[in-house]
Amino acid sequence: MPQQPKPKMVKLDLSATEYLRVLGGPPETVTMRSGLVVLLPSESVGKHSTGAYEEMVVVLEGEGEMLLGDGSALGLKPHVVAYCPPGTEHDVRNTNDKPLRYLYVVARA
Repeated sequence: MPQQPKPKMVKLDLSATEYLRVLGGPPETVTMRSGLVVLLPSESVGKHSTGAYEEMVVVLEGEGEMLLGDGSALGLKPHVVAYCPPGTEHDVRNTNDKPLRYLYVVARA
């Protein structure tokens, strides 16, 4: 029988200059994974698909955009949450001259 995840707290290091894993999936969670992403000016994470997962992006600092596979874009700025349903091709890009910091959370749909 799989081990049941346990409650926990994770302190985010907002001074981070690169990717930090926050939650890594089983056995730490049931299906959820998350991380703190830091994109420098003009950087992007690269085009990818959510596949069988849904994804939420919570912007902490900076500005950017989530470019969707259909050509549309969602503007990203502090205190905004963007959602990608399963099977959605997308990319996240920093469009500002300061770092873009965001937390992503993915879970099996």
